Amino acid sequence: MTYCVGFLLKNGLVLASDSRTNAGVDYISTYSKMHVLEPAPDRLFVLMAAGNLGTTQAVLNRIRRDIENHGAGPNPQWARKDDPPVGPDLLTARYLFEVADYVGRLNVMVQREFNPNLRQAGASGEASFILGGQIAGQPHGLYMIYPQGNAIMATADTPFLQIGETKYGKPPLDYIGHPDLTLEDAARLCLVSEIVTRRSNLTVGPPFEIALVRRDELRVGRRLKLEKDAPEINRTMEVWARHMQEGLAKLPRFTWEQDPL
Repeated sequence: MTYCVGFLLKNGLVLASDSRTNAGVDYISTYSKMHVLEPAPDRLFVLMAAGNLGTTQAVLNRIRRDIENHGAGPNPQWARKDDPPVGPDLLTARYLFEVADYVGRLNVMVQREFNPNLRQAGASGEASFILGGQIAGQPHGLYMIYPQGNAIMATADTPFLQIGETKYGKPPLDYIGHPDLTLEDAARLCLVSEIVTRRSNLTVGPPFEIALVRRDELRVGRRLKLEKDAPEINRTMEVWARHMQEGLAKLPRFTWEQDPL
């Protein structure tokens, strides 16, 4: 399992991911879940993945091959004859939702190719993605792409999207996350979300990667890779835990505590 979170802010995007891949208790390895794609100077995309590692790598390989083979035809070489056109790719899309649709179609095609054999082995080929980025002349945006190929976008009311082991890291985002945060504060909040998830689930772990993309700059302005002993992780854990303990001490007392036995 893994955990990735993307945050849509008025001033840009923050994306964070862990790097742990778990194929059983005796096979734990590290793979980056964050992929920066810059197919042309007028566009930037950051793609994060959760789920079957073979599926996510196959999708990424096909994306890169389509970029290299751009203009070869209406469908990429790997598509079947009966496949519908995959539509605009990373180089030809005019809107970010078209890129989300494109990644979703690739995801479905890859799963359809490998799922029969995976099911026989008792495994799942499903994968989900978070896509963040911007095309020049269009607003920046953030999408979550489901294994079935459809996608939803982040909004001002729901500014963050998660994939993977999502439940443990959601409360900090719910309580204090909002689109007016600075990119740096949102990055700190996403790091907290990653840390508390790791605390509760051993299938999530460092290195943690964080990328900051400022609106209209069409590049990753800051990118961090924090190993397990990074001082930023340890200090964040200490401060967050201390403030929770202080908050507990300040909570209202129960009525019976006013007249203890």
